[in-house]
Amino acid sequence: MKVLIEAEEIREAVEALGQRLAADYAGKTLTVVGVLTGSVMLLADLVRAMNLPLRISLIRASSYRGAATRPGELEVDDQLLDDVSGRDVLLVDDIFDSGRTLDRLLDTLRGHHPASLRSAVLLWKTGRSEVEVEPDYHCFRIPDVFVVGYGLDHNGEYRYLPHIAGLDDQDLGEPSDLGRN
Repeated sequence: MKVLIEAEEIREAVEALGQRLAADYAGKTLTVVGVLTGSVMLLADLVRAMNLPLRISLIRASSYRGAATRPGELEVDDQLLDDVSGRDVLLVDDIFDSGRTLDRLLDTLRGHHPASLRSAVLLWKTGRSEVEVEPDYHCFRIPDVFVVGYGLDHNGEYRYLPHIAGLDDQDLGEPSDLGRN
């Protein structure tokens, strides 16, 4: 496991993004929609950094299940989503990889008739996009490696890491206590 982005770098980037979003959404009726489960760390830190009145809602999307390192069929569940009709919506996800998840989630949210709809991601993986859509905001661009930490997992493990790490083939076996404090 190789650390790609240190915890302090993440904290600084999320704080800067939160300040930018606070300026962009000042005076608006904002609902921040977090994508379960990977965005939970980012969602919590980002809304605190925004320091403005807003609502938080959740939506579930999953294309990686179990030990998979490549996406499978995308499943979207909007049953947890609050009413966003007529509100400004910011969709927050952990990573932009192929873009299929973001594209599908934005399409799903458009069906709920928000006043506006934008997206923000922590990580934007270079050279993997399969769709025309791109995130409106991001913190970091990363190479095409399988990453974990700060909410991102492999087989349900590593979400707890305060940094972003790249896994190589030997790491994709049993999880270890690397990086646990």
